[in-house]
Amino acid sequence: MRFEIVGKNVTISDSMREKIEKKFTLLDKYLLIDPNTIARVVARVYPNSQKVEVTIPSKVGILRAEVVNDDFYAAVDLAIDKLEDQIRRQKTRLSRRHREHLANAFVAEEAEEEQKSEINVRTKNITATTMDLEEAIMQMELSGHNFYIYTDDETKQISVVYRRHDGGYGLIEVDQDE
Repeated sequence: MRFEIVGKNVTISDSMREKIEKKFTLLDKYLLIDPNTIARVVARVYPNSQKVEVTIPSKVGILRAEVVNDDFYAAVDLAIDKLEDQIRRQKTRLSRRHREHLANAFVAEEAEEEQKSEINVRTKNITATTMDLEEAIMQMELSGHNFYIYTDDETKQISVVYRRHDGGYGLIEVDQDE
């Protein structure tokens, strides 16, 4: 990172320049700052305080901090702290955005695999025993299923008794083609 250090109402000394460059090069570890980036630092002196303004264009946006303090070096340290917080927040936002994107891509891939795979059908053979409707309802309740297949003792046809959503029972009678 390169620096453009400007003093308003103050002359920037070598120690001030060295302190600024030393502190701001620590921001390179965050990887959001390109080596060709020019960091603009403006130091202003007021009658009772000193102000440090920092502007750094990065890959994801402009990092900016303004700090007013009695001591110039303390103001530089506080500006570094503010910029580090901004960088952390931006990296967190980016990671969340990419995490959501990756999660959505993973869900889409899973959905495609489900569509490609065959539908799993479980086959079960039963013997439809002969009984009346009341006994079939009792067998259904005992088995814990929502339906029960049996042979009706009056019609001698296969029938299905089932539990309805309203709490009642339904009956399906099968007509066999002859």
